[in-house]
Amino acid sequence: MATYGWIGLGHMGAPMTANLVKAGHTVRGYDPSAAACAEAARGGVEVVGSLAAAAAGADAVFTSLPTGAHVLEVYGAPDGVWANAAPGTLLLDTSTSDISSSRRCHEESARRGFRFVDSPVSGGIAGAAAGTLTFMLGGEPEAVADAERFIGPMAGRIIPAGGPTAGIAAKLCNNLMLFVSLLGVAEGSQLARELGLDPKVFYEIASVSSGASWPQKTWYPVPGVVDSAAANRNFDATFRADLALKDIRIALEAAGAAGLHTPAAHVAREQFRRLDEEGLGGKDCSLVVKYVTRDGTVEGYRP
Repeated sequence: MATYGWIGLGHMGAPMTANLVKAGHTVRGYDPSAAACAEAARGGVEVVGSLAAAAAGADAVFTSLPTGAHVLEVYGAPDGVWANAAPGTLLLDTSTSDISSSRRCHEESARRGFRFVDSPVSGGIAGAAAGTLTFMLGGEPEAVADAERFIGPMAGRIIPAGGPTAGIAAKLCNNLMLFVSLLGVAEGSQLARELGLDPKVFYEIASVSSGASWPQKTWYPVPGVVDSAAANRNFDATFRADLALKDIRIALEAAGAAGLHTPAAHVAREQFRRLDEEGLGGKDCSLVVKYVTRDGTVEGYRP
C-alpha cells in the first residue's frame, strides 16, 4: 500500500481520495477550507495542517486545485511541495491548468530532482465518487507508467496522451468540445419543450440519436429527467460556471496561439461570462439554459 500526499480536497479531491482510502492506501490531505477537510476526513483521509505535512514522506503527491497559478503557488511556497517532498517523488497535477503553468511544473520539477506528470481528469463529481474518471497523462514515459499504479483506484480509464503537457492539452480540447456541446443541449432542450414534447420522451430520443452527447446525458437542463443534472437541485454546481469560464478562456488562449478560429467557443465563453457577471459564477455551468428562454426564467431555477 502507498502513502499519498493530497493538496486540494474540494468537490473532486474529496471523493477521489475516498476511493484511495477504500483501496487500502494512506492519504494525508491538506486544504485551507475547514469544510472541505471535514468532508475528506469522513472519507478516511488523514487531514494535516500544512502543505509540508502533506508532501513529506509521500510516495506520490497529487494536487487538485482551481488554476495553474494555485498549482505553482503550492509547489513553490517555502512549505510547499518542492521544498518538502522527498527527492524523486512522483508529482501529479489533476487540475485543469494552463499549458504554460504545466510546462513550468515539468521543467522546475525535473530541475529539482522530481518526476512530474500532468494528469487532468474527465468525468465530473459523479465520476470522482464512482471511481470511473478518465485520466489523461502527459510526461516522460517512465513517470507516466509509474503514475498509472497510483491512479488506478480512482479511474475508469487511464490514457497516456504523450510527453510533457500533453495531458492538459487533451483536457483543454475536450473541455472546449464539452462546453460548445452544452450550449446545443440547452437550446435543444428548450425548443423541445416549446414544441410540446415531453422532456423525458425527447431525452430518450436524443440519447439514441445524433443529438446524444455527454452533457445531454449527464447535465440535461430540465428537472426530473437525469438524476445527475444540476437542474434537479436549483442548479447548484456540479461544474461551476466560473470554472467553466476559466477553462474555456484557457482553451481559447491556446487556440489563438495556434492561429485557429473558434467562433463557437467564443459564444460559450460569453455565456459563462454573463453568468459570472450576474453573480452566478458559483452556480452550475448548465444554467446557461436561462439565456435560451424568452424572459430568462427556467424550470428548476429559483433566484
